[in-house]
Amino acid sequence: MAEISAKLVQELRQKTGAGMMDCKKALIETNGNIEEAVDWLRKKGISKAGAKSDRVAAEGLVDTYIQPGGRVGVLIEVNCQTDFVARNEAFKALVKNLAKQAATADSVESLLAQHYIEHESATVEEFIKQTIATLGENIQVRRFINFALAEGTQGVVDSYIHTGGRVGVLVELGSQTESVATNQEFQSLARNTAMQVAACPNVEYVSVDQIPAEVAQKEKDIEMGKDDLANKPDNIKEKIVQGRIEKRLKELTLLDQPYIRDQSISVEDLVKQVKAQLGEEIQVTRFVRYILGEGIEKQEISFADEVAAQMGTK
Repeated sequence: MAEISAKLVQELRQKTGAGMMDCKKALIETNGNIEEAVDWLRKKGISKAGAKSDRVAAEGLVDTYIQPGGRVGVLIEVNCQTDFVARNEAFKALVKNLAKQAATADSVESLLAQHYIEHESATVEEFIKQTIATLGENIQVRRFINFALAEGTQGVVDSYIHTGGRVGVLVELGSQTESVATNQEFQSLARNTAMQVAACPNVEYVSVDQIPAEVAQKEKDIEMGKDDLANKPDNIKEKIVQGRIEKRLKELTLLDQPYIRDQSISVEDLVKQVKAQLGEEIQVTRFVRYILGEGIEKQEISFADEVAAQMGTK
C-alpha cells in the first residue's frame, strides 16, 4: 500500500473540500491515487463535483485587452507575491501592457522574448526583471490566451473583469454579417455573456453537445457507483442515473444556465431573443475563464518568519 502523506491528504482536501479523515480513507482505498480518490469521494456523496471555491489563491491580476474593432482579444494572468504589489500602479500598468502585447504572441515564452512596448531597448523578460528589482517581489506571467475571429467570419470578441482583477472572462460570439457584429444589441449580448460566465464558475462548455464523450461517461460511472443505488434493480438504476446525468451535464453548460439578469429565462433563451430581434443567426462560439491563482498552492509563512526574512536574519 502506498504511503499516505499529510501533504497528499491536504491536496485532496483542497480539491474536494472533504474532511481530513474522509480524504485519508479515500486515499487508502485508492492506494494513494488522488484522481481516483476524488471520484471515490464523489461516489460516497462526500465531495461535490467541480468544487473550486476552496482552491488556494496566489496574488496578482487577471486582465484583458480587446483590439479596436473587437476581432481580437486577450485574457492574461500575471502573478506576484502579495496583494500590496498587486494594487501597485506600476504592476497594474505592466499587466495592461502585457495583455496588449500578448495579442501577437502564441506562448508565454514568445511573449517574454518580445521587445517591451514601453521600453523598446528591453525585452519583456528583461523589463519584468527590472520591475522585480523595483517592487521587491517575484513576478511571473503565468498564462494567457488570445481569441481572434477567423478570416472571412463575422462576430465580436469581448471580455469582463470581476472583483478587482481576480476573475476574468474572454468570449467570442459569431454572426453572419458585419452590420450585426457592430450592432449594439449584439455587442451587449457579448458583454452579458462574459458576465454570465464569470458568475457561473462550474460552467465549462457552451452547450451539452460540446461535452466530450469521455466526460459524460465518467459522470455516468460515478453515478452508477453511488451507494444509494446499490440495491436498485438495473432498469430502475439506469433511469435514475440518466436523469442525474442530464442534470449534471446541464450544470456544466453555459446555454442551460438561468440568465443572471432575468432568472425566468436561460442564456439560450436570451440568445434566441437577440437572434429574433436582429433577424440573423448568431451563436456563442467559445469562452475561457481565469480565476486568479487557481490551482496554485500558496506558501504559508508565519508573521515572525516573514519579518525575520525581511530583516535578513533567516
